[in-house]
Amino acid sequence: MKDLKHLIYFENLLQEANNELVAKAVEDGEIALGYNCYYIPEVLLNLPGCFSSRLRAPRCQSADIATYYMTNRNCPYVRSILERAIEGGYNYLSALFGAEGCAAMERMEEHFFLLNPVKHDNFFVTIIDPPMKGDKTSLDYYKQQLQLKVLDAMHDKLGVDTSDAALREAVARFNELCDVMTEIGNFRKLENPPITGYEFHVMQLVSEVCPHNLILPYLKETLEELKTREPEPSFPFRARVVIAGSEIDDPEFTKLIEMCGAMVVADRYCFGSFPGRERIEIAEGETAFDAICRHYQHWNQCARFMSGDKIDQRHTEVKRLVDEFGADGVIYESMKFCEFWSYEKVLASHVLTNEMGVPCCTIEKEYALGSVGQLRTRFQAFVESLEIKKLQAKEASR
Repeated sequence: MKDLKHLIYFENLLQEANNELVAKAVEDGEIALGYNCYYIPEVLLNLPGCFSSRLRAPRCQSADIATYYMTNRNCPYVRSILERAIEGGYNYLSALFGAEGCAAMERMEEHFFLLNPVKHDNFFVTIIDPPMKGDKTSLDYYKQQLQLKVLDAMHDKLGVDTSDAALREAVARFNELCDVMTEIGNFRKLENPPITGYEFHVMQLVSEVCPHNLILPYLKETLEELKTREPEPSFPFRARVVIAGSEIDDPEFTKLIEMCGAMVVADRYCFGSFPGRERIEIAEGETAFDAICRHYQHWNQCARFMSGDKIDQRHTEVKRLVDEFGADGVIYESMKFCEFWSYEKVLASHVLTNEMGVPCCTIEKEYALGSVGQLRTRFQAFVESLEIKKLQAKEASR
């Protein structure tokens, strides 16, 4: 396929947290607000005068200093984020809005004020206690946490307008971004898509780490480009897969899978578009804040949710993506030392394989891709098994 006009530019934006568009927004007086987890609604950090910055540590090869303050048995994602903070990589931030998604995440966020690694005037950290169930009591508690530790903190410490009118404006702008990304992602449903999983992964990441108002024009132009982009003469992959799991913010991981013959057609993982790019609908008579809280509690697919309905929702959502995007199987990923996703990976693989008839491959990975020999072998074997299943199905239907 013909190269996308802005792909190299997007790739370059992912080389640093404080990239060209982030630096421009800060220079223009916008307030940069960092976050690590879907539990912190991205839309709240994009109120007028602010922009969200989901934290990554691109090209982090060592987390030795962060490991000294934490432990080498903590998830490598949180250690890499702390390492990059100590290196001065997040000095553009005015605040970090954290969530106790797990003990390791909370410990990393606590070190942002214990060590004071971000050298920015009046920088502060606030950490919410997110719910573990999807019921009304949990929703009420979630709303209280977000009001006290996000909205009130933004208003009192940064002077941000947090009125219902401002929230509705933020929702409208957020929905515009979501609509563009959803339309781009939907090309992957086609039998022979004009976009690869790698390309979509790059675009999804820049939509999370760059100021929305600055990246949106490039994404809109790319959407128009895709509408007329000619795909390969025939589908160039041997299988189609959904990736599910924890933090995956390195597009090279998606590229590795696709080099092994499987196109990534849907991304149900932290930093992915499921959840992340669903429209927020405000019901009649509902405040914008209530709608935001309801939306994020409902769509949240975090393995931290322990109630039966949310566990079932996670499995059903992956099966929905398999069916909707025509996938042949699922790759379930967990970060090394991640307790929640390690358990979820085993349970979900069993449910999908034995109860829903969806082939699964489970893997564990470091934050930095590093040595890929074992992963490549696993992916190649999984692709071959999917091909065999398709051949057997054809034989059985004759």
